[in-house]
Amino acid sequence: MKLFKYTKQALLSTALCCYGLTAISQTIIPAPKEFFVGSDCFYINENTSLYTNLKGTAKKDFEKYLSTLAAPFNQEMKTYKNNKDNSIVFALSPSRFHESEENYTLYVNTRQIIITAPTTNGLFYGLQSLLQTIKSHSTKGAEVPCIAIKDTPRFPYRGFMMDVSRHFRSVDFIKKQIDALARYKINRLHLHLTDAAGWRLEIKKYPRLTEFAAWRPVEKWKDWWFAKDGRQYCREGSTGAYGGYYTHEEIRELVKYAALRHITIIPEIEMPGHSEEVLAVYPELACSGKPYQSGEFCIGNEKTFTFLENVLSEVMTLFPSEYIHIGGDEANRKTWESCPQCQARMKAENLKGTSELQSYLIHRIEKFLNAHGRKLLGWDEIVEGGLAPNATVMSWRGEEGGIKAVRAGRQTVMTPGSHCYFDAYQDAPNTQPEAMGGYLPLSKVYAYHPVPPGLTSEESELIHGVQANLWAEYIPEDKQYEYMMYPRILALAEVGWTFPERKSYRDFHAKALQEVEKLQASGYHPFPLKNEVGHRPESLQPIDHLARGKKVTYNAPYNTTYSARGDSTLTDGRRGDWTYSDGSWQGFISHPRMDVTIDLDSVTNLHSIKADFIQVIGPEVYLPCEIIISVSNDGKQFTEIMHLHQQVDHNRVIDFKTYGWQGNVQARYVRYQARSGLQYGGWIFTDEIIIE
Repeated sequence: MKLFKYTKQALLSTALCCYGLTAISQTIIPAPKEFFVGSDCFYINENTSLYTNLKGTAKKDFEKYLSTLAAPFNQEMKTYKNNKDNSIVFALSPSRFHESEENYTLYVNTRQIIITAPTTNGLFYGLQSLLQTIKSHSTKGAEVPCIAIKDTPRFPYRGFMMDVSRHFRSVDFIKKQIDALARYKINRLHLHLTDAAGWRLEIKKYPRLTEFAAWRPVEKWKDWWFAKDGRQYCREGSTGAYGGYYTHEEIRELVKYAALRHITIIPEIEMPGHSEEVLAVYPELACSGKPYQSGEFCIGNEKTFTFLENVLSEVMTLFPSEYIHIGGDEANRKTWESCPQCQARMKAENLKGTSELQSYLIHRIEKFLNAHGRKLLGWDEIVEGGLAPNATVMSWRGEEGGIKAVRAGRQTVMTPGSHCYFDAYQDAPNTQPEAMGGYLPLSKVYAYHPVPPGLTSEESELIHGVQANLWAEYIPEDKQYEYMMYPRILALAEVGWTFPERKSYRDFHAKALQEVEKLQASGYHPFPLKNEVGHRPESLQPIDHLARGKKVTYNAPYNTTYSARGDSTLTDGRRGDWTYSDGSWQGFISHPRMDVTIDLDSVTNLHSIKADFIQVIGPEVYLPCEIIISVSNDGKQFTEIMHLHQQVDHNRVIDFKTYGWQGNVQARYVRYQARSGLQYGGWIFTDEIIIE
């Protein structure tokens, strides 16, 4: 059935001729590939009719979603026969689209609205764009500007990971987030269902996972993690038990709810590490055979694979997703080095080292999943020891793991902590609730480019998409979870959908301000973007001083992981932002921590010597407990001009302080030492030694 004859070019040119349309800043998040708007409008009112050529289950499902919306969308769709005035048309037209199954066109004139797509996915996304273009209501109805849109996503995978292990979230809360994710064309919801803090999925074959491993006696993760008597679990229903889990029925309900909104839920079952909760109730799967000894499965024990395959078999009956995420990150391989069963496995399989032992587990689990028609997805540690043949890598420790994967011919989802970990502060830390650390403002999320430079075109095509992750260690409350999620997920949505040439942070920021208000009006709790403080003021402009550009000698080395700009860092005039990992702060961890000497080239009158330090308790970055400043004319004999001892307040989750000397002295060499306390140790970070 030919509904209309528009091609891409005809669609846009007809609109341009009729309305004199010009490209403008878009109102849709994520921004479409092509977007034109005219001066006239279509009005949606109670007499507006819906038409479609959808049939059967596709039509019923689409109508079911429409029924959740306001009038007139919540009406039955009629079978399309010919052009009708005051109508909205949803039309499948597979032959007109070639780029993606999620393509759509949206065309609005004064008579009707027409959305076409090759699949119901595209029709759904065209509808989301339409809903975002509705402006105001008048006596004529809801106003929609005359527009012509041709749209397609940049990446097929656009994901968000919700951590429900550290703090359990209700089914209703997850549904609420699914509604918002669908609005912004996010199509994957990755549920982090298992971790040390709690097992969150009913497994009928192993009931103790939800009777015991899903509950802990302490609500706040931090209090539980650092408990003096160790991390304990407790029985469901016992006094003070905190936790929860999802039944089979609830998971099926969530999967169905998400599918109606064209979102696939991907389950994550952690292995071989992050499994303390499992080994607490099934200790025979640990190398020691005892509970509370480690968080790693015993790979040498055949019972481990029986357990994992039984669990995954049950998981696959609940989740129809193509991918099953198996974790694979941060395993402490030390336990395998002294385990007789693991060593026997390594010998029998001719494995060289524990990284290959872990790879053995990943390969074996992948073969099991593949035999059941599923694909394995894992964090980038699964690259180590040999990548499984068909695995997809989720690159979180920067992009290196993803680059290795695509160069080996595997698909990769980019999710580096630097741009995609939403547990970082999104504004000046002293204005925000406690977070894990770091600084990830909206602008930095938006600036991310998932395809690293240097890849070939074939390798670039293996970048399957991008995902944001929101870990919940420091987020016990639902409102706070939404606060950390929005509006940053909007930026990630545009990173995943919109082609780089169509992106504009200025335009996006204006749209995000409006969306925050809409989210608030809809009962969400986003970060109030209009109140954003922004970058640390000291980081915005370089500072000029006597030591700028001068040679620095490191009497104790900086750590290569946090080298910033190397030997020039402390005298380059650049100061750090709100996070120690931004490339301006330099980190010291080796004894005796920071100890540097600056050569000013000649004897100089000095009046001030100072440096800034940062404290972030979570990753054990502390202010110094001792500062020593000394000066010299020959670089050999130094005179101490300041010696500070202090007790560091470890209750201050994040802090910035300046430590320095003021007075009058002549010297050529300045030695600055900063030491951490014996009780806590940890890191010391500074960004610039300012001499005036």
